[in-house]
Order: sequence, then structure tokens, then C-alpha cells
Amino acid sequence: MLSDSDRIFTNLYGQHDWRLPGARRRGDWDGTAAILARGRESIIEEVKASGLRGRGGAGFPTGMKWSFMPKVSDGRPAYLVVNADESEPGTCKDRDILRHDPHKLIEGCLIASFAMGAHACYVYIRGEFFNEARQLQQAIDEAYEAGLIGGNACGSGWDFDLYVHRGAGAYICGEETALLESLEGKKGMPRLKPPFPAAVGLYGCPTTVNNVESIAVVPAIMRRGASWFSALGRPKNTGTKLFCISGHVNKPCNVEEELGIPLRELIDRYAGGVRGGWENLLAVIPGGSSVPLIPKDICDNVLMDFDSLRDVKSGLGTAAVIVMDRSTDIVRAIARLAQFYKHESCGQCTPCREGTGWMKRMMDRMVEGRADIAEINLLDQVTRQIEGHTICALGDAAAWPIQGLIRHFRPVMEARIEAYNARRVPKPLAATPEALPAAAE
Repeated sequence: MLSDSDRIFTNLYGQHDWRLPGARRRGDWDGTAAILARGRESIIEEVKASGLRGRGGAGFPTGMKWSFMPKVSDGRPAYLVVNADESEPGTCKDRDILRHDPHKLIEGCLIASFAMGAHACYVYIRGEFFNEARQLQQAIDEAYEAGLIGGNACGSGWDFDLYVHRGAGAYICGEETALLESLEGKKGMPRLKPPFPAAVGLYGCPTTVNNVESIAVVPAIMRRGASWFSALGRPKNTGTKLFCISGHVNKPCNVEEELGIPLRELIDRYAGGVRGGWENLLAVIPGGSSVPLIPKDICDNVLMDFDSLRDVKSGLGTAAVIVMDRSTDIVRAIARLAQFYKHESCGQCTPCREGTGWMKRMMDRMVEGRADIAEINLLDQVTRQIEGHTICALGDAAAWPIQGLIRHFRPVMEARIEAYNARRVPKPLAATPEALPAAAE
């Protein structure tokens, strides 16, 4: 269990002042100039040593991603872009940072931008997050007024500007290159890679895109040291993580815990347990809607980190834990996700544009049982033709929930098909005198 002294997000529940005076009382903006004085390479190496992996879903090492940015400018400006789009169903962690601890994000933006040689940062925020965007802007205004950002930020000699850009609510803009397209005023559609954003990103300039949580934890790492952060969690899965627990639990919540905490302990300790008790558990989606579900027998012992969930053919993703008890129509639940991904596909790639429609229509029939047993294998084959064959990961995100359903709940799908077919086969007429046609007179 994570001790209170190791928590990074100490105002996660909004119990304290989110403005600058309250943030400073919690330790934000303490010695920021001294951190910047350590130099760009020193900051990147510290983040690398901490083992911090991206908190937006992919889990790519953050320090390594920063190191891809040019060490010496070729004349083009460099940019940091913070992904606050947070459109993954079940995920609601970044919005709590934005409304309750915005100064952690702002300070992290300054440190990260300095480390990558960027004088400007854009926070691309989900358009529906009206209050969050307003409070973030107010916090930015406070930071400007206090001289923490802007010209000669924190007295460091580094000029830094921070802008808030409100998106239009498209899920696809959570993909980093689609986000850049949208930020430039174009339709949010992923770019082909290479070139990668570190070489050709926003406005054709070197750019790094990071998740809100990834950036917001950086000041704590720099103040307390990489060794402190890397001592939390497990090897290659270090530090704390915000978990969003929803669904059939007694107390849905967001909580900060160490990576590697057992899933059962996470649910029982913080969410009040599964509704009706642990034995009433059917399945859990452990990392937001785009990762494959895992059934109860795996949930009993699995650890909540990147590698442990990968080993059971699922993923940590955004760490949005969606709990489903035995009252759940599991086929209908996954069909609803298939509908979501069909709706959110940008339509650029043929496998995704056509395949998500195929999967949605097949899943609609599977909900009723209006199918043949052989179509389960056909549905799985369609997911394999989409997975790994698209420009961005939305194709994978659409395919994986269905693959998880087939992997773990094929008998449920087969039973539903058999029951439907049994109902639609007409019963033979009984050989009774009443059933025979009347004889002609």
C-alpha cells in the first residue's frame, strides 16, 4: 500500500485550494529555478533513471521519448504538446489533475519543455472539459502573474509560454499525430510515421506529445530523485499511477497507488469491493475500453502494471478499471464498445473504416444469437485483419475487446447462438387426427 508521504497528487479529491497559494503549500513551485539550473541533459537523464513510462496508455519510457528531440536547434522552434483529450471510455484521471492540481501540470510543462529546448507548450484539452479548461487557464494566468512562466520563467533565464487549446471531442485526437493535425486546424486524422513528431511535428517542427499525468509527475521526480520514484512499484514498472475504478463496485473512485498492486486488493481496498462480493465478479477491463477483458480467475491474482497485464494478453492502458459482475450481459457490453469504435474511426484506413463496421454489425447479431457458430471464428479473423494493419492504434483498440471476449467467453457466445437457433426451428406437427386435413366429402 502506498504511504501518504509518497503520494504525488495530494489534492486529487479537491479537498484543498487548487490555486497558486494552495499549490505552493503542497510543495509545488519549490526550487523550480534550481531544477532548471541542472541543465537539459541532467533533467532527461533523471527522468530516464526514474523508469517513468507514459501514463497515456502505451507505456513508452518518457525520458527516452524526450531524448529523441534535437539536442541542437536547426533554426526551427521546438514544442511540447500535452494530451488532455482523455476520451478513452472509463478514464477520468486527467480531468481530476486539471481541476484539482493544475499547477503540478504547469510546473511539469515548464521543466519538460526546458529539457527538450521548447519555449512553447500547448495543452490540447477535451472540449467537453469546460470547467477544467477554465480552471487550468486561471492557474496559467496566476503563474504568469507570479513570474513562474513567461519571460525569464522562475528567474531561470528561460522564456516559456503555455497555451490552452480546446478540442472538438473526437476520440481519434487522442492519437498524437491526429492531435497535431487538429491543433493545426485540420481534420483530426493520424499521420503516417516516419517522420516521427520529434523530427517533424507541430507546424513541421520538432515536437513531443505527452499525457497529462506523465508531465504532472515530473516535478516530484526532480525534487525527490529518480531513486525514490524507481523504488516504488516493480522493476520496469516503477512509480505511482492514478487508477480509475468504475462499474459494479460499491464505491467507484480515482486513487493513486503503486504500480504492481494486485487487482483484487485495489478493488477491495479502495472501491469497497465488487457489488455482491468477489465471487460475484464476472470480468474486468483493466486499462480502459481498448484493452482485452480478463475473467475472474485471472483477476484473482493479476498485478496492475504494464508487464503483468501484457503477460495475460491484456494491458494497463490508462489504468481505467471497469468492473463487471455476473449480472452483466458480457456480449452486449463488448458490442457497445464495438459501436463506439465504429463511430470514432476517422475512416482514413480501409481495414479500420470497413472493419469496424463489420465487427459492429456482427456483434449486434451475436448479442441476439442470430448467427452461426462458425461466425465466431470469422469474427476473430476480421479482428486479426484489422489489428496491426492501420496507420494508428484505433484499429487495435477496436479489435482487442472482441478478441478478449472470444478468448474468454466463447462458450457464452455459442450458447446464445444455439438458444436462438433452437427457438427459430419450427416444431414438427404432431401426427394426430386433429392435425390431418379434413377428408373430402
